[in-house]
Amino acid sequence: MRTLFVSASIGSGHHQAQLAVQHALEGRGVCLQAREGDAVAYLKPSERWWTVDLYAFELRYAPWLYAWFYRRTDHDRPFSLIGWLCSWVGRAGLERDIAAAGPDLVVSSYWSSVPLADTVRRRRGRPFVNALIVTDYRAHRHWIRPEAEVIMVATEETAAQMVVRGADPERVVVTGIPISPRFRALIGADRAELRARHGLRANQPVLLISGGGTGVYRALNELLDALGNLGRPVQVLLPATPQDTGVEVRGGATIHHLGYTTAFPELMAASDLVVGKAGGLTVAEATALGVPMVVYGPIPGQEEHNADFLERHGAAVWVRRRADLRAGVLRALDPDEHARLSANARAVGVPDAAERVATALLARMDRA
Repeated sequence: MRTLFVSASIGSGHHQAQLAVQHALEGRGVCLQAREGDAVAYLKPSERWWTVDLYAFELRYAPWLYAWFYRRTDHDRPFSLIGWLCSWVGRAGLERDIAAAGPDLVVSSYWSSVPLADTVRRRRGRPFVNALIVTDYRAHRHWIRPEAEVIMVATEETAAQMVVRGADPERVVVTGIPISPRFRALIGADRAELRARHGLRANQPVLLISGGGTGVYRALNELLDALGNLGRPVQVLLPATPQDTGVEVRGGATIHHLGYTTAFPELMAASDLVVGKAGGLTVAEATALGVPMVVYGPIPGQEEHNADFLERHGAAVWVRRRADLRAGVLRALDPDEHARLSANARAVGVPDAAERVATALLARMDRA
């Protein structure tokens, strides 16, 4: 099956979702002739500055501006300027990938390549199934793509929200957000053994920082300060850049700067809590393992909706004010509360989401 997988290099989550789906299809015995594309790489420098670069600037310096943009563009009016532009911006790059791949199927894990693929399909007369994986728990209007033959979403709530806003219910399939099979393999793993393997103490809580894959987490220092002042010793795991490795002691927190690591699934499975941002893939991974989250400083818009989903289902503590951060973490570490949060996290987790996505894609290909 000739397949073009298009992600977007704004963080690592979109690409990780695609890899999980590729693995699931191959696990079904599908002979994939796969090519990987990047919606960001398709952009010209003049296009990149007002899209990806502006997004990074807003997250770092003006999150209020991104929050305004998110709300302002999340409308149900018939015409969307952003949606129209994404039908054309980056076309030459995607055309090259489609010409090289000759795909039967194009799978996008970011919305902007779906209208673009449809433009190429119509202009070049190349028939293929245009599919979209939604990687958050609520879909902004931009993700509700009439050009897609199949849209795979995280939850029944997500599906209902999309249908109410005009999505074709026959094209929306609830699958969960696809995650690496390594997380599924770690369900029920011996936490003490994992901690020993990675040089962590068995008798102190382990907190894994979720700072996102963009390198921009404005609340990181105040979060680390709060973890150092909990009044009890904790071990903090901080995935970061390659040069930022080693151990730092900040108050009662022993902070392990991990650099880039391939052991992330094991480290999450060894953790008591995931603390920080609420990216869609991180939420899917943590809930699959039953690891509760303490959400603090999420990206406005999509990550706030992810945090709301977790909070409503009793799978996380969402701390909105810095003054409440210490109390929120201590609450989540309380044995009874931790057990409740963990059970609720497992209840909403979908460890086999990638396999469900594979099933949905193959079913749609059978109808093509």
